[in-house]
Amino acid sequence: MDSYKLIVNVEGVIFKDGRYLLVVRGEQEDHAPGDHALVGGKVELFENPNQDDVLENTLRREILEEVTIEIEDDMEYIESGSFLTDAGDPVVDVVFLCKYKSGTPGIGDEEEVAGLLWMTAHEIIHSSKVPEWTRRSIEKAEKKRIELGW
Repeated sequence: MDSYKLIVNVEGVIFKDGRYLLVVRGEQEDHAPGDHALVGGKVELFENPNQDDVLENTLRREILEEVTIEIEDDMEYIESGSFLTDAGDPVVDVVFLCKYKSGTPGIGDEEEVAGLLWMTAHEIIHSSKVPEWTRRSIEKAEKKRIELGW
């Protein structure tokens, strides 16, 4: 049965005024320290094992905790994927496109987030500091955002 245990992670492609919010992952992070990344985190069912909208609620919580802002209620599914962490743990990752709602972006936990960056899709896609999987998510999110007229 242990072969079925995995981490479920959600990430938000947060859009505001023509730019997307990325974080620089803290050096203490277990996976991909120092990388430019989307905001997000792990689903924690022990808080409430019978949740509705668990992915969306987790993403709202993680965004508020990590970068101290709120997002609009509506979010759009972008993609899902799987990977192994640097420690070898299996992860299912789900990415949503989100609109900034309120708050001043800041670092909520300095161990998790070392910096904040507002970048255009073009800047992200052409940056050597952004991992391929993040560039791919941004490309898909930018296409969806344009389709939606955001």
